[in-house]
Amino acid sequence: MESSTTSKSSELKKSCVNCGAELRYAPGTTELKCEYCGYTQEIAVSESSFEEIELKPYLDSMGSQSHSEEIMMLHCKNCGANQHVEENYKSLHCVYCTMPLIIEDAYKEDWILPGAVLPFMINQQQAHLIFRKWVKGLWFAPNKLQKAALDPQNTKGLYAPYWTFDAQLYADYVGQRGEYYYVTKTVGSGKNKRTVQERRTRWYPAAGNVSGFVDDTLIKASKQKSGVIPTKVARWKLNDLKPFDSSYLAGFVTEKYTIPLKDGHLDATKTARNIANQWARRDIGGDTQRITRIDMKLTDETFKHILLPVYVSAYKYKNKRYNFFVNGQTQVISGQRPYSFWKIFFMVIAILFAIVVLYLFIGV
Repeated sequence: MESSTTSKSSELKKSCVNCGAELRYAPGTTELKCEYCGYTQEIAVSESSFEEIELKPYLDSMGSQSHSEEIMMLHCKNCGANQHVEENYKSLHCVYCTMPLIIEDAYKEDWILPGAVLPFMINQQQAHLIFRKWVKGLWFAPNKLQKAALDPQNTKGLYAPYWTFDAQLYADYVGQRGEYYYVTKTVGSGKNKRTVQERRTRWYPAAGNVSGFVDDTLIKASKQKSGVIPTKVARWKLNDLKPFDSSYLAGFVTEKYTIPLKDGHLDATKTARNIANQWARRDIGGDTQRITRIDMKLTDETFKHILLPVYVSAYKYKNKRYNFFVNGQTQVISGQRPYSFWKIFFMVIAILFAIVVLYLFIGV
């Protein structure tokens, strides 16, 4: 494992040279900013590209420690999220479920150092405005939900962990190519008698091989009991990834992966098999295809641990928790929502009343 110097450098708090307050990353920029006096400090831009780590040595030894370090973690006993806060502990609550986190329970743990980070492009206030606009547009939402949405403290920025995998793919396949043709048939009888075109398929044997580079297969690296980031939100433009610098984490919560690298690799292999299947069908051509056998091989496999930005808001209504998410880059929003029984009830009563009045008016 790397020396403790590496570990300490990644968690070093950066202080304002003017007032001594903690500097925080300013979303959408390459700067750290002091919220008290406005001082800014440029984040040094790395000239190196992302380091793709060779996968096999990690899987064989389950973590040659050459790219690992220690990080201070807080574990949520309620939902299972492992969280690191790159700032002073001001609000010790889980970003997913709002349950209190106890600083005395903090512990150090090894993690595979992130190879890249996608910085936040919007700040907390902007994300909160997106939440408020979304909440106001919800039909039959409880009044308490709208009141809860007024508190910006319920909206927290989170860097979510993902694995990405690259590989050279080669696959031999055996299948069939289907070509459509049409025959004329007579259906019905008497006046209903008519001719129709019926589509049929001629099948021809097909075999061959496909190959290519599979780039940045994105696999989620964390799992909680609840509070899962919706698929709609979990889409980022990975072209904007930056070489990892802990400065981008300042002021945000960072979640540690709970899905091991080997399990992430299994999911990536399934994705690669689906890609091989698509490539084989395209290679077969025709109007439709059948794949009876495909033998796939992956070589030159590499991986990265990356951090991706999302804002999370948690709200409890009648002892049930609801989560709302905003993509910290694209601003896409999605989430769960409660319904107000009384609003729906009175709406139904109003509709029934209107129907009765209309019926009496027409009857007159």
